[in-house]
Amino acid sequence: MKRAIFPGSFDPITLGHVDIINRGLDLFDEIIIAIGVNAEKKYMFSLEQRKEFLEKTFENEVRIKVMTYTGLTIDFCKEQEAPFILRGLRNPNDFQFEKAITQTNRKLSNIDTVFLITSPGKSYISSSIVRDLIRNNGDYTILVPDTVRS
Repeated sequence: MKRAIFPGSFDPITLGHVDIINRGLDLFDEIIIAIGVNAEKKYMFSLEQRKEFLEKTFENEVRIKVMTYTGLTIDFCKEQEAPFILRGLRNPNDFQFEKAITQTNRKLSNIDTVFLITSPGKSYISSSIVRDLIRNNGDYTILVPDTVRS
């Protein structure tokens, strides 16, 4: 079974995340959406809300699990027996950032990272933009799945 971890904070999940996850299902038998918990970070949505957004978004997909974790992503991958990390790339800046993490992860483990380029029309979407729109009463609804809108 080819299992991949799709890690992130998902604060909140966006249509860009959904795009990468759905396309990842063509490559992997199972994807574990892993919500990283960082006590240093201030989130807009609680861990419970973020987990619920993800579970409801993918409630009809049996090949997707939603879990939370603390610590290193590669340690979580090992615990879940997942030899792959799935990541989405929106732009060259994402690539530069992800490249350093990927090379470090590969040096420390046998875990490979698979990158998917965000589909056209979704590369501008980010959770930070969504949070800014929410804070300023902007229309964020076209950037997130229905589960975040309710």
